[in-house]
Amino acid sequence: MISHPPRIEVSASSDAASKKLAARIAAAIRHRETEGGHYVLGLATGSTPIPLYRELIRLHREEGLSFRNVIGFNLDEYLGIPADDPNSFRTFMFEQLFDHIDLPVPNIHIPDGTIETGEIESYCAGYEAAIAAAGGIDLQILGIGRSGHIGFNEPPSPADSRTRRVTLDPVTREDAAATFGGLGNVPVEAITMGVGTILEAREIAMMAWGAGKAAIVAKALRETPSPALPASLLQNHGNVTIILDDAAATYLDR
Repeated sequence: MISHPPRIEVSASSDAASKKLAARIAAAIRHRETEGGHYVLGLATGSTPIPLYRELIRLHREEGLSFRNVIGFNLDEYLGIPADDPNSFRTFMFEQLFDHIDLPVPNIHIPDGTIETGEIESYCAGYEAAIAAAGGIDLQILGIGRSGHIGFNEPPSPADSRTRRVTLDPVTREDAAATFGGLGNVPVEAITMGVGTILEAREIAMMAWGAGKAAIVAKALRETPSPALPASLLQNHGNVTIILDDAAATYLDR
């Protein structure tokens, strides 16, 4: 029995849902600033967080929200593509968020997809150490893949897994094929924070939009937590909010 099951918030649209989450993030950042400390955000890529990032940019430009006291750690990056590749997650993050706010560049952490094979293990250990040195993640932003992945933790992914090299699920690669101009161009591997790393965040917000995510969202919330469905392991956290639009909540009994 889970003592604190995930909270579920359903809004009419992804924009409406993202505005609510952005307001909570802004309040937390401002509160931490009054205490003289850093607020540590775990960040995600893909289409899901774009409405959130747009609202955070608006809050910065129009309402004076500063990110000077924020430290960011991204979940993952494809292996084998350079940082300046148009399809790298580093490029995505700068285009969608970092170029438009005042987050200091030294506070930005994104896994390096060009690490040599023999150095990956030590590099991943260093990424974990950097998160620990920052005091841990205050809020981890997540999407969910059709495979049930969080980050690039494809099934099966143990609950205690750490930042590491992973092989991408065929479903995940198929979903990225259009972006890369064909399945043959999609990387086969990635570096990702582990499920255990994610579960150490003090708070987690998992977002999902559209009917295409409805089935996997319902499955992740209903099935017994298992490495076979990594997103289901969020049930064990105790401080998780599942943030959905109406379409993504289709199969849930509200």
